[in-house]
Amino acid sequence: MDKTITIFHGSDHVVETPVFGGGRKNNDFGRGFYCTESNDLAKEWAVSSLSDGFSNRYTLDTEYLNILNLNSPEYTILNWIAVLVEHRLFSIKTPVAKRAKQYLIDSFGINVNAFDLIVGYRADDSYFDYAEAFINNGITVEQLAGAMRLGKLGEQIVLKSQFAFSKIKFEGFENADKGTYYVLRKARDDDANKTYLKMLEKEVDGLYIQDIMRGGVKNDDPRIPRNLPE
Repeated sequence: MDKTITIFHGSDHVVETPVFGGGRKNNDFGRGFYCTESNDLAKEWAVSSLSDGFSNRYTLDTEYLNILNLNSPEYTILNWIAVLVEHRLFSIKTPVAKRAKQYLIDSFGINVNAFDLIVGYRADDSYFDYAEAFINNGITVEQLAGAMRLGKLGEQIVLKSQFAFSKIKFEGFENADKGTYYVLRKARDDDANKTYLKMLEKEVDGLYIQDIMRGGVKNDDPRIPRNLPE
């Protein structure tokens, strides 16, 4: 990552001054300011089926920031999902899912609040459903990793600390037209769903969350896919 990067925040309004401590606590990585290095992706995230949005543009000086990159080789797909289940609200449908949530947090969790900046997948639309299916013992960890690579899943950059917020500078904004970007967003989601359903039709061997818990599987197990973007 270059020391100074350009990032974009999709929103239904212009955000000239991001506020430390804002945002919903049930976002993917908890409270923070959620951005991306893709202007087009920010525009997709900014719109809904009913309204246009804005892509806010910033420069961020990352020098001296303590950065957690969940897509680096040292982390697995289960580190990402452990962070996700700790912060997002999941549908816990079975006793297995309740145990799975705690096992993931205990065995693979990371204290994201110890970092200034987080880089990782965004659990948007279908992708959240895939994560939920995994903790409910519905798909294997290999299928989960495959699902995360469907539909050109977006990578997000999240400012977490007051220090990080002191390093961001507003540079302007662009309008995001719902007629263009909601169509793109929905097409991405639909394409991921179709590919995912085809993947589920194939009989596969692999590790379900129940297997992972029974086997006491940890982060260094070679069977756990690394959380790497393609």
